Amino acid sequence: MGTGYLDQLKQEAFEVNMGIVRERLVVLTWGNASSFDRSNGIFAIKPSGVSYSLLKWQDMVLVDLDGNVIDSKLKPSSDTLTHLEIYKGFSSVCGIVHTHSPWATIWAQASKSIPVLGTTHSDHFNGDVPCLPYLNKDKVESAYEKETGIQIVEYFTKHQLEPIHMPGCLLSGHASFTWGETSNKAFENAIALESCANMAYHSISLNSKIKFPKYILDKHFSRKHGVNSYYGQK
Repeated sequence: MGTGYLDQLKQEAFEVNMGIVRERLVVLTWGNASSFDRSNGIFAIKPSGVSYSLLKWQDMVLVDLDGNVIDSKLKPSSDTLTHLEIYKGFSSVCGIVHTHSPWATIWAQASKSIPVLGTTHSDHFNGDVPCLPYLNKDKVESAYEKETGIQIVEYFTKHQLEPIHMPGCLLSGHASFTWGETSNKAFENAIALESCANMAYHSISLNSKIKFPKYILDKHFSRKHGVNSYYGQK
């Protein structure tokens, strides 16, 4: 594992971190993204508290699955242990994005899941995007970020949710996490989540009794995902 490989991992993470700013999913330092190489057990993540306007790809911090920082003078994001637990718990995930984008965060602060109301949502998320409950006081005070990641993995396991079919969630009173098989896919899912959150809020304001048929959800999701998908070019 040479320096060139590590540089590439840092550059991947950097591009996604800059992308979430470009797409206005992040203001100030309200977010972070990481890129994971599962074969070597190392991920690159944004450094804590560094302004995006000053950020360079060389600043990305490398972390292993034991939480050890590899060759960096900067501290990793304060959410690093959440990323770590998601990577440990979801074997298909190699990229994570965390933002406080406005519309998704509105749903999170209201402790409401984002309902599937149409085909746009169905193309990315196979059902309602869940909003997880508040962590209890002991977990927040003992190991907040680690427990947040554990909560996400345990919730998805308990409710038999496939992480690649439901590539994101909300945390009550907090904001959103999205993920994917690559960091670019996690970024795409973050964009989709924010847009779906916006549309759901306004759709419900017009009609609070929307009942979107599950058979249309299933059809639209399966067109783009799974062994029988036929969307796009093969």
